[in-house]
Amino acid sequence: MPEQPHILVVDDDTRLRQLLRKYLTENGYLVSTAGDAGQARQQLESIDFDLIVLDVMMPGETGIDLTRSLRATNRVPILLLTAMGETADRIDGLESGADDYMAKPFEPRELLLRINSVLRRSARDPSSQPSPCRFGRFTFDPVRGELVEDGRPVHLTSAEAALLALLAGAAGETLSREELAARTGNAANPRSIDVQVTRLRKKVEEDPRLPRYLQTVRGRGYVLWTDG
Repeated sequence: MPEQPHILVVDDDTRLRQLLRKYLTENGYLVSTAGDAGQARQQLESIDFDLIVLDVMMPGETGIDLTRSLRATNRVPILLLTAMGETADRIDGLESGADDYMAKPFEPRELLLRINSVLRRSARDPSSQPSPCRFGRFTFDPVRGELVEDGRPVHLTSAEAALLALLAGAAGETLSREELAARTGNAANPRSIDVQVTRLRKKVEEDPRLPRYLQTVRGRGYVLWTDG
């Protein structure tokens, strides 16, 4: 991770923004804030943030709308915050391209742990250089977290890249949902792996309903079949 990661907190609740800025600053982060999606966009034009902590229920453009829009051009990790805690809402947030999701109210310490986890997943480790893997028309570079199809880049969120890197590193071996969740910092919510697998299949499978490469091993977990 960067020595002092720069976090953008986006929330229309002024008091919460101030509290999060104070708490995260005290824990070693550089923090900027924005009161809505428009202010966040202005800051993103000139600053490369390491992570965005983003409220979902904002007036005007919601956090999920902003996440979907950013994912077209930007891979900055996003952690969504919302008062909605139902499973469908969490899935909607993850499907929009967010890397993690927390329901309000939350414990500040848990938020800090989640932020650290997302930053670790998105960081590149120059000391480890696993080789790119190939499957069909696709080549995945686990160091850069980059996927290309016939030479054309395919966008991945940092969570998708981290999951694909784990599966590629154990190509041909079945990894359980629980193991994948623990190793990507989502031990408390292993079902999030199902969401990420579904999203990955839409990007790498000709027919996501009949996957050729990223397969389910019933009762055991998931396996990635590569060409080598």
